[in-house]
Amino acid sequence: MRIIGIIPARYNSSRLPGKPIANIHGRPMVWWVFQKMKNIPELDEVIVATDDIRIKEVCDQMEIRSIMTSNSHKTHLDRLYEVSTIVDADFYINVNGDEPLIETEAIRKILPTNVDPNSLYVANLMTELISPLEAVDFSKIKIATDVNGYGLYLARSPIPYPKGTSDFTFKKFVGVQCFTKSALEFCYNAPRGPIEAAEDIDEFRFLENGKRIKFVEAKVTTLSVDTPKDLDKVRSLIGEHVGLEEYTYE
Repeated sequence: MRIIGIIPARYNSSRLPGKPIANIHGRPMVWWVFQKMKNIPELDEVIVATDDIRIKEVCDQMEIRSIMTSNSHKTHLDRLYEVSTIVDADFYINVNGDEPLIETEAIRKILPTNVDPNSLYVANLMTELISPLEAVDFSKIKIATDVNGYGLYLARSPIPYPKGTSDFTFKKFVGVQCFTKSALEFCYNAPRGPIEAAEDIDEFRFLENGKRIKFVEAKVTTLSVDTPKDLDKVRSLIGEHVGLEEYTYE
């Protein structure tokens, strides 16, 4: 069984352009994500999928394999699909390039066990939402699942609404995913539905077309870097906990 790790790294983020190569204590952000993946023994290879030569040049400098993909992809799932047409594997593990705090052991929880590689299989990490402010933060995607962990609905608003009881733990989406090749192909070719368009959540491509997403709960340190404020916070947290060698990165 061949499992490939992929780090999508798009340059033109609307709120923080160039964030995959933002400097975090002398190293680009994508390097920190790569470090969390490269020592996972189950991964045969880890690849950065980018749309910009500036990111590729930084990856070359860091001796990280990268693949240039189209700059016209509308979602990270489209970018993953393109990689799947270039690099053959049974499973593709996606870790978003703006998650430099993600733990290696959390990523390992998404690795497939007893899954048919020929099936249409999608799995996604989720974690407990700790801060009440995150419940009303539209950038944090909330998740409701059935008793077996399969997704019922994803929302930018708090779900479920606590009318009957407040004794409930909200769960949020973590940008760590597992796909079979057929799942990525299905997603690429399936139509975008009205709920995906309204919520602007890519994973509705599966749910609106009758396909299941398995959600795996993990205790995760997650802070998606979407703004300069997020970047400052990540720099502070990494600086507190990691001993750094001297390294110059511009």
